Amino acid sequence: MTQLRTPLPARVHEIDAIRGFALAGILVANIGFFADPGYAIDGTMPIPDGPVAMAITAFVLTKFYIIFSFLFGYSFTLQMRSAERAGASVTARTLRRCLGLFVIGVLHGILLWVGDILTLYAVLGLILLAMRNVKPKTAVITGSVIVGVMTLLLSALALLSLLVPETGAAQAADPAVAARTLALATGGPLDFLTLQLKLYPPLVAMVWVFQGPMALAMFLFGLAAGKSRLLEDTGRWSRLLPRIQWIGFGAGIPGGILLAVTASGSGAAGTAVTALNSVTSILLAAAYVATLLRIIRRVPAVGRALAPAGRVAASNYVGQSILACLVFTGYGLALAGKLAPIAVMGVALVIYTVLLWLSALWLRNHRYGPVEYVLRRLTIAQ
Repeated sequence: MTQLRTPLPARVHEIDAIRGFALAGILVANIGFFADPGYAIDGTMPIPDGPVAMAITAFVLTKFYIIFSFLFGYSFTLQMRSAERAGASVTARTLRRCLGLFVIGVLHGILLWVGDILTLYAVLGLILLAMRNVKPKTAVITGSVIVGVMTLLLSALALLSLLVPETGAAQAADPAVAARTLALATGGPLDFLTLQLKLYPPLVAMVWVFQGPMALAMFLFGLAAGKSRLLEDTGRWSRLLPRIQWIGFGAGIPGGILLAVTASGSGAAGTAVTALNSVTSILLAAAYVATLLRIIRRVPAVGRALAPAGRVAASNYVGQSILACLVFTGYGLALAGKLAPIAVMGVALVIYTVLLWLSALWLRNHRYGPVEYVLRRLTIAQ
């Protein structure tokens, strides 16, 4: 019997390249926790104060998960079209995919990286499913309202901190607690797993509370862009890229630097800058994407290098955690607390380069990455 198959749609090269680029920023933002697990206890920068910490805060933190969240919303529209072409239920497919994403996220969070974002994406994916029929304009307005409300709430908290100074007072970190955390992280596999089980519940709650609203807003912006096929026909709006760069860098860089300068402080000033950062981070992230798109147009080899990692982004996201654990925790070399910040960035560069190479190598003989394969099997119920 001849089996008919629906031809697979062509991938959007720009989306894969942007996603591969975003993975680099996510790695830089996350690797500090592995290098200094005391961050989970005292709430300071994952990299000790210094030029590296300031650069990460100014140009990396919050910017790349914004890009990643936007692409999640965009990809949701591609998955909807795929289900419609196959005559399958969008609702059923999305529910299965979100369930798989949630389970993978829990395993990832407990075993490897307590700051996992996949469980949040799985839950917010259900909200996106419920809003899938909204018009692009409505999605943009709703996302903008979410960002605006977040900014206003943080501004109100800054004002409250100014009126009642004790509200913004930060408690000093306990060196003994940080030392015990480091000992567990580097003591051995079971010690590290014990630490993970202790830290995961409170940290996943923090991720949901503090990153959830912004991620949902970016999902909605991505949904609107996907419905408009924004990245599938860049020619019709490519003339706007320079303007996006001027606005994004013009507002985003000063906002990021201001955030870095006030990051070690507390009280009204720090909270007010965080409120401002809710907007400037989006602008800077947009400038990054616009810059990358222009570079890809002039130097296509850059896009070809980044796209394989973007095609298997979920596998790379988990792969980053695996390699970081092997370097810094009791699962492997246990180098946490032993490397200077600049050396930690060197490790991040090596990990990212290795994953780029592995992604390209894997895709020579496979259509999907390991994690993507599991998610696809669950999504289409095969």
